[in-house]
Amino acid sequence: MLTIHKLTKSLGGRTLLREAELSINWGERVALVGPNGAGKSTLFRMILDEDGPDEGTIERDEYSITGYLPQESGEPTDETIIEIAMGITPEMIGILRCMREHEKSGDLGHPEYAKAQDQFNHLNGYQNEPKAKKILAGLGFKEPDFQRPAREYSGGWVMRAHLARLLVMEPDLLMLDEPTNHLDLISLLWLQRYLLNYSGAILMISHDRDFMDAIVETVVEIDPDAAKLISYTGNYSSFLDQREKRYELQVQAYRNQAKEIEGHQDFIDRFRQIGSKAAQVQSRIKFLEKLERVEKPRTPRKPFKFNFPQPPRSNQKVIDLQKVGQSYGDKRIYQNLDLTIERGDRIVLVGPNGSGKTTLLKILAGHIPIDAGKRELGYATKIGYYSQHRSEALHDDNTVLEEVMGCCPTLRDEEARSILGSFLFRRSDVEKRCGILSGGEKSRLNLVKFLVDPPNLLLMDEPTTHLDILSIDSLVAALKNYQGTLVFISHDVHFIRTLAETTLHINNGVVTRYTGGYDYFIEKSGLNDDRSAVTA
Repeated sequence: MLTIHKLTKSLGGRTLLREAELSINWGERVALVGPNGAGKSTLFRMILDEDGPDEGTIERDEYSITGYLPQESGEPTDETIIEIAMGITPEMIGILRCMREHEKSGDLGHPEYAKAQDQFNHLNGYQNEPKAKKILAGLGFKEPDFQRPAREYSGGWVMRAHLARLLVMEPDLLMLDEPTNHLDLISLLWLQRYLLNYSGAILMISHDRDFMDAIVETVVEIDPDAAKLISYTGNYSSFLDQREKRYELQVQAYRNQAKEIEGHQDFIDRFRQIGSKAAQVQSRIKFLEKLERVEKPRTPRKPFKFNFPQPPRSNQKVIDLQKVGQSYGDKRIYQNLDLTIERGDRIVLVGPNGSGKTTLLKILAGHIPIDAGKRELGYATKIGYYSQHRSEALHDDNTVLEEVMGCCPTLRDEEARSILGSFLFRRSDVEKRCGILSGGEKSRLNLVKFLVDPPNLLLMDEPTTHLDILSIDSLVAALKNYQGTLVFISHDVHFIRTLAETTLHINNGVVTRYTGGYDYFIEKSGLNDDRSAVTA
């Protein structure tokens, strides 16, 4: 279906790929992995003919159809959610709206209505519409949402509609760039189950290891040192094991050759001046000149571990909500909510988007006033609220390094640089002024500041956004050693599974506590069996 042969590509003076090879067969499920900046998105653009290689070829089966989901969609338009999901053309939109107008007026006998019906049927509308509605429901939309224009929704919800469009279309090659970024946990698990039964080939970029483990059967790594594509059979966990064994074999081969070279060189040095050994010496010199040297393998990047200051000890009762009520306009989010969080709790908030997870986190943080009830902090509770959209805590004139050093005076310069490097701030990046950082960079810098000067109640909203897998692993390692209280929202199953000890499921203002981690919640909620078990 897709064949890449001797592909070479340079960008910004750096060679991303050199004579790279890759084949994707019909129905194959492939994950493309590598550190940020390795060239994953560039390779996607070349496959989509949006960019060209410097050398080499990319060949696609001429009869195959490719569908692509980017990380971000364009500006939303007046198209309705169902119109996006059905992939309708302007012609189809006119037909559909003509039908809707006659249906609303009850004028079903009008010749225009009959004509529109025939055209709608000819364009497979009657087959695509129920399919689109089913997929939209799986991705978290409700029936009243279908006819609303996309401009009324956030970018994340619009991306879901575009994802639905691709699933309705069923392309032969489905290319997904971070498909889980805009999904809540429940929609993510629905998508995971859907893709397991998908008949076409899948090529995805993802930082969600559990999602890849569940779906992919081949992992292709972009090795930034060798500028090669290296294929591994198996899921992501298998890839990690195979890559470690491959590295060990490379190290052994390098050492064996080094030992062999040393032996030959020692013979040459000892007998160079002895006439009777001249032929043997020359033979060994020629051997070394022709020998193809094994390059010293570079140690694979590993999660950075550091010992950050532990927070001051809080009281046993960290924070208490009593009969809390909260509304936005006419929409009631919570009524008579009681919730107590105690020292050492590790709680994940789960539920569909719009159920009130972020609202609850903001109530706990004291960032929004409550309409009714009481919010009481325990003695010595120190709150830190990490919002993925929050940047006002940064000083625009400070460099990235100065910002981190300033919040923890005991931190050494080299340690600060190492921590920042682990969260994607490399070399000269640490000298950037905070005022010019991108939204993702600001989020990551705030995250580092929390880690080097942690509060004893840490509230985190989607902390893994904008991180690659190794940076996520660094964050997990830091939070596993954190001795305070942690409450977080995440759709990263590996992150949840590793850290959460209690699950709060939130839906329609009802908070249900599961005194156990992710797997316990999945078992007790019945989420693996039926989405409606936890969303109804």
